[in-house]
Amino acid sequence: MFFKVFYKMKTVTGSELQAKRLAKVIPGGSSTASKRATLMPEEPGVILKGNGCRVWDADGKEYIDFRNALGPITLGYRFPIVDEAVREQLNNGIIFGYPHPLEGDVGELLCELIPCAERVRFLKTGGEAVAACIRLARHYTGRKHIIQIGYNGWLNSLCDNSLSLPGGQSAGRKPGVPEELSALHHAAVWNDPENMERLFRKLDGQVAAIIVAAEYSDMEGGKEFYPYLRKLTERTGSLLVFDEIVTGFRLATGGVQEYFNVVPDLAVFAKGMANGMPLSAYLGKAKIMDCLDTVIISSTYGGETLSLAAAKATMQFYKNNDVIGHLWKMGELFFDGFARLLRRYRIPAEIKGMPPFSFLYFDRGAEAGFTNEFYRVIFAAGVCLYRGGYVNYSHQAADIEEALERIETGLEKL
Repeated sequence: MFFKVFYKMKTVTGSELQAKRLAKVIPGGSSTASKRATLMPEEPGVILKGNGCRVWDADGKEYIDFRNALGPITLGYRFPIVDEAVREQLNNGIIFGYPHPLEGDVGELLCELIPCAERVRFLKTGGEAVAACIRLARHYTGRKHIIQIGYNGWLNSLCDNSLSLPGGQSAGRKPGVPEELSALHHAAVWNDPENMERLFRKLDGQVAAIIVAAEYSDMEGGKEFYPYLRKLTERTGSLLVFDEIVTGFRLATGGVQEYFNVVPDLAVFAKGMANGMPLSAYLGKAKIMDCLDTVIISSTYGGETLSLAAAKATMQFYKNNDVIGHLWKMGELFFDGFARLLRRYRIPAEIKGMPPFSFLYFDRGAEAGFTNEFYRVIFAAGVCLYRGGYVNYSHQAADIEEALERIETGLEKL
């Protein structure tokens, strides 16, 4: 007797093949930990192009995108005035052995738009800009200890029991961080004045700075917490540093300091200021920033002109158009609609945050298998999320409506 056995061959997508190729040479499969796909084949392993508020993977599948490169895309992919500014500057050169006038142009714009900005310096990433503020604060105050609140990028690894990635807690000391260094950095929680008072009593007169990134699930808590931190640092002689990497050019043009009307000593901006081009700025009061004549913080690529050209075009567009108002309007439309779908399909999760950026929080009892399947069906329906995510200026009401329809199609299958 003969038996024919038929095996259903699993189709390997182009995205999966690309992701496997990356994993052979890039530890973790990506140079950015949060970009690594974990839910293939539904989740795109790689993205090849974007336009407006949509992206396409290696198989040509289109997604309405709410990841926005993890936040930097505020106006939209291939936004014409930004791309044209980059092309125009490319014709004149990328980087030189002397400063380019664009450094001054963008610096002046930041001083105009950001409440605390009297002096500005440029780097490439938010993490290194935070590191620059730490060094400045230690020099200016003559103190060593740093208190970090929220997620400040991979620099959080300097603290024990701090966030290793957005939304992820890890206990104990981080690999590769000496105990002597970790002892100078202290993780604190958002909106807990009692804990802050205990820390300041313990570190009496030794705190150089508080670096605070907002807790997105409780942004409104900043109404009381930011003024409290301002008074605390003024009373103790410490510096107050705002990490505006996510909130800048999203919550308001000038970030939380504009929204809550609390002016820090120093601040860091990155995502959003150049619509995706790699650029960060650390800025603040002149008397502190002028210490950079003594505290040498220098980078060859700080004045790279393509990113500065993009930043100038982006910020001028913000000045002439109500970008923030649009982000709030589209964010409300999307996240309110998404929340209704969660209730309709009895998904054990809720959305928290502000309309320009909101995130999904599952109930503690929700099983990992269920949450993974939840995201799988949404990716399969053609919507890219980042634990919730971000809207950009290119999202229009029709795009939001289509995205919600796609999400509902996925939830029906779930």
